[in-house]
Amino acid sequence: MPAFVVDTNVPVVANGDSHADPTCVIACIDALLTVRSDGLIVLDDGMLMLREYLGHLSMSGEPGAGDAFVKWVWTIQADESRCERVKLTQDWVDGRENYAEFPNDPALAYFDNSDRKFVAAAIASRNSPTVLNAVDSDWADSYDALHRNGVTVAFLCPQHVRPPRHLPRQ
Repeated sequence: MPAFVVDTNVPVVANGDSHADPTCVIACIDALLTVRSDGLIVLDDGMLMLREYLGHLSMSGEPGAGDAFVKWVWTIQADESRCERVKLTQDWVDGRENYAEFPNDPALAYFDNSDRKFVAAAIASRNSPTVLNAVDSDWADSYDALHRNGVTVAFLCPQHVRPPRHLPRQ
């Protein structure tokens, strides 16, 4: 079963709550359906990722596909056959929140703080997950460094990330 770390921007785009074009929205919906039907989701044991989801999406599961996804995540989070919980060790670097699992790579020094938990969870996972990204360009900007540090990123909407270059799709 393939494993996935899902950046919050994916279900947000699936809800249509962004500047993304219709092709991107459909790609995000399809990716979330794949995770739900055939995948294992990776979450942190401190609920940092789930809390971020809940800050942007509705636990009622409505009205959008992203809301349905977060409701599904909530219901399966204790099911080890569908959800891997990884331990993240929070620490501070230069006064900024960080995770011990996040790579100590100078090329990632300015990687978005709010996305570091997703990278750390991908590295901490025993299932080599793919990180799903829709519209956040920091993943593309740091693609080479992430790849070098063992993080696989799928760009669901490469037309919305910079720099404009060939990026792997989901």
